[in-house]
Amino acid sequence: MLSQIFELVRKATMAASGHNTQPWRFAVRQNVVEIYPDYGRQLPVVDPNNRELWISLGCALENLLQAAHEAGYVYSVRYPEAAEHISIELEPGESPDDNLAAEIPQRQNNRSEYNAAPIPGSTLEKLRSTALEPGIMVRWLQEPDAMQAVESLVREGDLAQYSHRAFVHELIAWLRFNHREAEAQKDGLYSRCSGNPEAPRWLGRLFVAAIRPQRQADIDCRKVRSSSGCLVIASDEDGRVAWVKSGQVYQRLALTMATHGITSACMNQPVEVNRLRVQLQSTLELGTFHPQMLVRFGYAEPMPRSLRRPLEAVLIVE
Repeated sequence: MLSQIFELVRKATMAASGHNTQPWRFAVRQNVVEIYPDYGRQLPVVDPNNRELWISLGCALENLLQAAHEAGYVYSVRYPEAAEHISIELEPGESPDDNLAAEIPQRQNNRSEYNAAPIPGSTLEKLRSTALEPGIMVRWLQEPDAMQAVESLVREGDLAQYSHRAFVHELIAWLRFNHREAEAQKDGLYSRCSGNPEAPRWLGRLFVAAIRPQRQADIDCRKVRSSSGCLVIASDEDGRVAWVKSGQVYQRLALTMATHGITSACMNQPVEVNRLRVQLQSTLELGTFHPQMLVRFGYAEPMPRSLRRPLEAVLIVE
């Protein structure tokens, strides 16, 4: 049983995470898996409250649950209300016919431009029927006015973030400019995954540090326009449990999209800049729900995949 549970953990590590920081650690105790935050991998500039860190843990949780579902386990989850970790108790059960585990290796956060092709209505209906978590809502955005509003907020987010020297320095720290760096670290944002050429680190750093905020805004706005649509994941609360459940819903949606050949990527600038987060909440008429993630989706050619650290690097050994 333990070897099978370790395989579930390996699949959990294939989840999405901010800047591909992989900010998680796992403890396996017989039939219980615990997911802990790795604060050594936090992003203090872009994510000062560790909101996106806990969303990343929610993504890992969803992968683990989908893999456990496929392997025939039933489970119960304890969310980080009192304790600062997520606990999953696993018990043998029957292997079901329907789950999303097969899409775990296929899903990727594709940061390239998409082809702007519309998604068939029947497919959209299936995506919209994806099960959510309690307290979580999804606002689907495809109408021209809504997409234009998103584009405007993404532009403002880029202008704010890329004008902030500390943000740029933090981003550079997590960029992997060539294959050697990516293989050595097995984390971070590998240039080729975004469609950018490889470069020596000294040259890549100079290029990113010199990029004009307006140029980056133009690039990201083209990416929004190339997408079939966007969605916002929002929650009725704004704490660790809500963040974890938001991550679960994103990962579940991304896996579901992968079954239809649809890719996605986060465009979280309007959520990461506080004043824009408030504006996004108002513009989309979310009421008291707090926007947690802005995601674009559509069709695109596959890109090189981000690497993951080996299992032994994320296990807590006692």
